[in-house]
Amino acid sequence: MFGRQPTRVQKACAYITRNEGTELLVFQGPDHDGLQIPKGTIEPGESPQAAVCREVAEESGLVVTDPPREVATDRWIRQPGRTYVRHFYHFDVAEPRDEWTHVVTGDGEETGQRFQYFWVALPTNRPFALALDDYLSQLCQELAA
Repeated sequence: MFGRQPTRVQKACAYITRNEGTELLVFQGPDHDGLQIPKGTIEPGESPQAAVCREVAEESGLVVTDPPREVATDRWIRQPGRTYVRHFYHFDVAEPRDEWTHVVTGDGEETGQRFQYFWVALPTNRPFALALDDYLSQLCQELAA
């Protein structure tokens, strides 16, 4: 009997803050309970830094011009046999909108979905989907330093 081959997926995740790092950009997307941040799969031949910039534009509509600052890289197991290598980056933006809806672009499985974006004050105890808040306390400490 043949089992399923283990998979390893590279992901790029964006912590986007504004107002001197006091607010974090989030959305509540379909299929997951809890807050999410812009994120997605790194394409073959793409660097994690390029992927996070592309994912931010596709999923939120924001175009970031400053290079991202790396926060952390980890290995996260969502289910047996499926490991994610997650690259977390931080951007600080001067976005005036308090909330907006963005229709996801690109060619991924979320294309065409509508994400409602808003800001949460940092630090936050609100629940996040997919353990996307794993490095928020580290980010808050770094921003406060």
